[in-house]
Amino acid sequence: MFDFVRKHTKIMMFLMFLLIIPAFVLVGINGFRSFNSGGETVAKIGSTSIKQEQWDAGHKYEVDRMRNSMPNIDPKLLDSPEARYATLERMVRDRVIADTVSDEHLTTTDASLARELQRDPTIAALRLPDGRLDMERYKQLAANQGLTTAGFEAQVRRDLTLRQVEGGVGATAFAPARLANVALNAFFERRELQIANFSPAEYRAQVNPSDAEIDAYYQAHQNQFQAPESATVEYVVLDLDSVKKGISVNEADLKAYYEQNAARLSGKEERRASHILINAPKTMAAAERQKAKEKALALLEQARKAPNTFAELAKKNSQDTGSAANGGDLDFFARGAMVKPFEDAAFALKKGEISDLVESDFGYHIIKLVDIRAPKQKSYEELRPGIEADLRNQQAQRKFAEVAELFTNAVYEQSDSLKPVADKLKLEVHSASNVQRKPLPGVVPVLANPKVLTALFSPETIEKKRNTEALEVAPNQLVSARMAQYTPARVLPLAEVRANVKERLIATQATALAMKDGQAKLDAWKAKPDAAKLAAAVVVSRDQAQGVSSAILTAVLHADTSKLPTWVGVDLGAQGYAVVRVNKVLERNPPAAEAAQQERAQYAKWLAAAENAAYLDLLKTRYKAQIKVQKPSTNANSLVAAAE
Repeated sequence: MFDFVRKHTKIMMFLMFLLIIPAFVLVGINGFRSFNSGGETVAKIGSTSIKQEQWDAGHKYEVDRMRNSMPNIDPKLLDSPEARYATLERMVRDRVIADTVSDEHLTTTDASLARELQRDPTIAALRLPDGRLDMERYKQLAANQGLTTAGFEAQVRRDLTLRQVEGGVGATAFAPARLANVALNAFFERRELQIANFSPAEYRAQVNPSDAEIDAYYQAHQNQFQAPESATVEYVVLDLDSVKKGISVNEADLKAYYEQNAARLSGKEERRASHILINAPKTMAAAERQKAKEKALALLEQARKAPNTFAELAKKNSQDTGSAANGGDLDFFARGAMVKPFEDAAFALKKGEISDLVESDFGYHIIKLVDIRAPKQKSYEELRPGIEADLRNQQAQRKFAEVAELFTNAVYEQSDSLKPVADKLKLEVHSASNVQRKPLPGVVPVLANPKVLTALFSPETIEKKRNTEALEVAPNQLVSARMAQYTPARVLPLAEVRANVKERLIATQATALAMKDGQAKLDAWKAKPDAAKLAAAVVVSRDQAQGVSSAILTAVLHADTSKLPTWVGVDLGAQGYAVVRVNKVLERNPPAAEAAQQERAQYAKWLAAAENAAYLDLLKTRYKAQIKVQKPSTNANSLVAAAE
């Protein structure tokens, strides 16, 4: 068959031409592009579908966001079925809310957008001392998110509009004090109880497993005695330092840079000034500020009439406690050390001059310039090493993008080895052994990076020993790695782990004995309460556990207390068993007034969250939202919440 195709290439091309062209005429290019575009449908909201591809992209965004905020988080948690399902639920919720916004014609006005931007602490930090917004830093803030300033503001406007849907419900949540108190008092209700603990440690002496039992336990629990999978890997790192090695700077460029920047490189000009401050913060009443200004003007007039008495005037009148005792002397300072109005005035004066009245956030200043210290210009020989390093760094920054593209293409095109890319870009191929999915202590940072480990231990990389794609692990740092040798997880021989097997078996059997004895005592003490051997009574509640384990606390708070005393048996797992007698149900201790107010506020938030959740469920029904993927058995939301 294949021989026929090779021998009759022209005939086959003609047949393909006859088949493909009519298809394009009938369905068009877009029809081919859209055919099964995005994969299968994973959720539907009315007539809108969320495709597998969109889900994958949405989850990748969530994973990247989480990793950026918590670099040490376990990547397996983020890539679990539960976490992926939580992402899909969020996507459905966002789509439902967006549809509601559209149908309800909700918008955010320019005034609302402006107020939100003004309240944003990140943007507030970009303001200059005079209150104006530093536009260059504002543009950089937007660029860091891959947006223009207009795009950033549009995103904020969209978020505000979407927030109106849930905010409209949450803002109307009503939690009267009496209703809140009923719920909170029940939640923090106390229990008086006595406990008898049956610890496995008390039963270890009764356990002496036989060789047959040890062998049987080993055979039944081999997953507990495995050596983890490991690998010997090779990797190549491209960073600014490696790019710098290939850069040489000629002497002419170094000298030209020196001539253009000698003054800047030699240091900053410094000025020594004294001042008299009359306090008048912006929060001061207008009448008081006016009085302060008049006082400052009077002192300015005195200082100008007798400049030599400036220090004495400052000692007697300046309200700057840090400098008044020294005659207002502020010592030498460079640009950037003082608030801008003060700095601008000081650097505009000549030596010995006294400024006009200068107003800052602190009040009114009278400034006298005492001295100017110009930096001593350094010679070319002194500055040459720093200039060379600076120019090499600048050129490396400019060249990195170009080299990064070569690196990315090379590791893909010659995917069976890292040597070609290393030779081409003069990089070093590093190697490391015993690399594991969960990084061991002391491993080089590159091999502890979740992106690198996920790519290295992917089925394709393990099976085909190909280079990973170029992975960005830090700013201006790319890595590609490959699996040189892979050792799968293996069960360790019994002879090697016998002591460990025996210890686990003893612990298991001791725990079983503790539980058996505890359950027997529970039945006996229920029949004859006077025979019970219990610890002293302790009063517990959700906010006052008194050292009682969470398992016991949960059990006693859910116990039926309609008839007291009541008995509860609690399985503590590896910690054994507990028998608990609940003697009394007690009202909570009344909280202090301030604490009670905070509790009611928190209750109101819980109520608002519950109403929001109910409203969202209603919207999902209204817009016929359906998730087509089966929900994992573990609660996805709880897992993601724990990660956050």
